[in-house]
Amino acid sequence: MKIYDFTVKDAKGNDVSLAEYKGKILLIVNTATGCGFTPQYEGLEKLYETYKDQGFEILDFPCNQFANQAPGTDEEIGQFCTLRYHTTFPRFRKIEVNGDNAAPLYKWLKEQQKGVFGRAIKWNFTKFLVDREGNVVGRYGPMTTPAKLEGKIKKLL
Repeated sequence: MKIYDFTVKDAKGNDVSLAEYKGKILLIVNTATGCGFTPQYEGLEKLYETYKDQGFEILDFPCNQFANQAPGTDEEIGQFCTLRYHTTFPRFRKIEVNGDNAAPLYKWLKEQQKGVFGRAIKWNFTKFLVDREGNVVGRYGPMTTPAKLEGKIKKLL
C-alpha cells in the first residue's frame, strides 16, 4: 500500500484521492483550534506560501482526540483557520488518529514512521513529511515548529 492509494474526505465531505498529490512533497498534520500549539498554523501557512509553487502541499486533518481541543464542526474549524490564521492549504474532514477508529491514512502513516513513544500520535500538530515518491521520510512531534522543518522541505524540493 502506498500513500497514493488512500482516499480521504475534504472538509465538505467530498472524496479526495491522495493520488492527486503524486510528485509533490507533503506535510501531513493533525491539528486543533484550541491547543497551545494552534499558533503553528501561522508557520504552516508561511511554509505553504513560500513553497507551494515548487510542489509542496500541507494536508491539514483536524482531530479532537486530545483534550477536546478541536470541538467545532468542519465548517467552524475552517472559518477559524481562515479568519484567524489566513490559511489557504487544503483542510480535510475531522478525523481520529489513534485507536480503533483511527483513519486508515493515519494507521498507515504510523506504521511507516514510529514516534518516540511508539506508533501512537502523542498530541496535536504531529507532522509527517512525505517525499515526491510517496515515502514517509520523517515524523515530528508538536514541539517541532514548522520553521524547523523548512531546511528538510527545501532539500526534498
